[in-house]
Amino acid sequence: MGKGDRKTRRGKTYRGSYGNTRVHGAQPAVVGAKETVTKPAAAKKAAPKKKSA
Repeated sequence: MGKGDRKTRRGKTYRGSYGNTRVHGAQPAVVGAKETVTKPAAAKKAAPKKKSA
């Protein structure tokens, strides 16, 4: 398990190749797609206090 091993990260670095053990970078699934923006959850209003008699 070293430079000559194609299945290890060190072997991939030595050979200059990319794969599952040395991913080149995350690519977007669709080119030109907009990123999804999530809205923060709406805060619930407090229940009105009951009047004491």
